[in-house]
Amino acid sequence: MTGAVAVVTDSTACLDGDVATSCGIHVVPLRVVIGAGSHDDTSHAGMDVLAAQRDGVPLTTSRPPPARFSEVYARAAAAGAAGIVSIHLSGRISGTVDSARLAAAGAPVPATVVDSRSIGAGLGLTVLAAATAARVGLSLSEVAGAAVRRSAHLRSVFCLTTLDHLLRGGRMSAVTLLGATLGVKPLLHIVDGRIVPLEKVRTMARAVTRLEQLAVEFAAGCDTAPVDAVVQHLACGDRAAELAQRLSGRMPGLGSVRIIEVGPVIAAHTGPGLLGVAVAAA
Repeated sequence: MTGAVAVVTDSTACLDGDVATSCGIHVVPLRVVIGAGSHDDTSHAGMDVLAAQRDGVPLTTSRPPPARFSEVYARAAAAGAAGIVSIHLSGRISGTVDSARLAAAGAPVPATVVDSRSIGAGLGLTVLAAATAARVGLSLSEVAGAAVRRSAHLRSVFCLTTLDHLLRGGRMSAVTLLGATLGVKPLLHIVDGRIVPLEKVRTMARAVTRLEQLAVEFAAGCDTAPVDAVVQHLACGDRAAELAQRLSGRMPGLGSVRIIEVGPVIAAHTGPGLLGVAVAAA
């Protein structure tokens, strides 16, 4: 739509292609390097990542170069966008937001870059809030403000079967592993843009219960309703469906709950068994 604000994000928002298209969201992919091969962060490479982890094949990930963002910003402007709001995973986890800022400085229309201070489901919720604001015709600053407000009223917690992949990728300090014992499932959350430990539980059943409790407590403390929730997982769809069902039964102010499976870049840093939930106030 001519004169509208275009919303851009990156692939770690884990937005289904149909959702991104219907909401008018432009997605810039990160890259995952599996052995000697480099791939865009698309779902079809997800099983390749898990196979590589199982077989000990080297895995790395990389941010998009500024030129990838410049291309997307130019296409949005050519389609009639009067401005761009570009929302990305936490700058304390990846340099993606820095690439976006470099490109924004030379964009053909005004471009505002927002650090969501989150990743995965939390980033996706932030991006969808901005897209909603853009669709109703709000200004550049108002669309960016919608993203900032959503990011500030968001809780993201998750459980991993192991911290090995986060440690290997440098996303957590080895000190967080102190005190862990065999069989313990670490619960983590995102605080001020960083992944930090929250608590440890002994079983996945207990992890699902704690994720549910934490999400319900956060929703109950929100001043506005409804709240939106997203359950995210990697290769544990049954557990994700169970958690989503339990949340639906315990959150009377729930506006929507979706289930997503994370893509290859997040998979490279978590391994299989990731289960989490992000809850955001309206």
